[in-house]
Amino acid sequence: MSKVFARGACPGLSAPMQTGDGLLARLVVAGPVPLDVFVGLCDAARMHGNGIVEISARGSLQVRGLNAVSAPLFAAAVEALGIDLCESVPVLCDPLPDDPTALIESQAIAAALRQAIAEAALPLAPKVSVVIDGGGRIGLDAVPADIRLRATPTSEGPRLHVALAGNASSATEVGVIAPQDAVDAVLALLSTIAATGIEARAVDLLPPRDAAAPRTRLEARAATLGLHPLKGGACAIGVGLAFGHAEAAALKALAQITMAQGARWARPAPDRSLLLGPLGETQAPAMSDEAQRLGFVTHANDPRRRIVACPGAPACTSGLIAARSIAAEIARDVPLAGEGLTLHVSGCAKGCAHPASAPLTIVGTEHGCGVIANDTARVTPSTYLEPSQLIAMLRGEPSQKRKAVNA
Repeated sequence: MSKVFARGACPGLSAPMQTGDGLLARLVVAGPVPLDVFVGLCDAARMHGNGIVEISARGSLQVRGLNAVSAPLFAAAVEALGIDLCESVPVLCDPLPDDPTALIESQAIAAALRQAIAEAALPLAPKVSVVIDGGGRIGLDAVPADIRLRATPTSEGPRLHVALAGNASSATEVGVIAPQDAVDAVLALLSTIAATGIEARAVDLLPPRDAAAPRTRLEARAATLGLHPLKGGACAIGVGLAFGHAEAAALKALAQITMAQGARWARPAPDRSLLLGPLGETQAPAMSDEAQRLGFVTHANDPRRRIVACPGAPACTSGLIAARSIAAEIARDVPLAGEGLTLHVSGCAKGCAHPASAPLTIVGTEHGCGVIANDTARVTPSTYLEPSQLIAMLRGEPSQKRKAVNA
């Protein structure tokens, strides 16, 4: 198996990352983006990149296909658009604006925390992050972070559970605080992480955890897809980007269609999705139909929602198979009934799109497509297939040409 190389820094506007299709810049937006500004961002992605825009599992925007000349021009275009970005430590909060079910104003706390972090100028590792989950309709339980706050109701009003190193299930709870203490508490924890070392993460503050220790059961909350009520009787719609990517032209068209119906903002959201609003409830079904026509995922039973795929070759220099093309073919030709993740298609053993275990993983290797059951892309595959054999295997059809792993 190839040696796995994990990049230690995150690709930002000022420091884009080299990939197989050019430079990639990542934007962590700090709040809703006005739709006219979002249209301008799509135009900039087409003008300076290759026109491919991604939304990551954490809800970050990524623009692909930049180069040494166009990357600074793209950065200048984004600055001119005035998009509010998390430019140091990513502080993620509830993606749904005006959520009537939220327990706290997580957006206001996040804004104050970003300012405090910028003023503190702490020497933190590039991937340190914070999640503030206001307990609203769309949760952030699946998003891992070094420090996570989760609002819960009590008889004395909302309180924030503070946990370290993981998602809502795997993180270790370290205390409960009042919302007004959130900024000071998080800043103190970040200061402790920074004092531990320039490469330190929150996990370095914790004792080793017993693998058999019970995990927190996650509360079922709404998926990002579909209709979401907002304050004042309006609503937002959530659409998914198939395998996390879309043409900038399609995103622009969607933004313009919803803007014509009175919507004002777009908000990239976790699980590779996009929220748009506000809209009237009678307008939302038509907008969903338009999104589907443009190639976006609008229903939870769409088979593309059951597959996670990275860009793969040739877009990624580490990719050994065309992961997204293979995933699209599987979604089209293999019946994937039910809900939840079924398949992870990874261009290489890093497993960037889904580091955790999956029921079935197809991973790119020097020997072809490695097949892994109930584990991550990093383990040794049990079988190797040619891409053309995958559909038959997934359909349960016999094949005489499969190559078994040599013992």
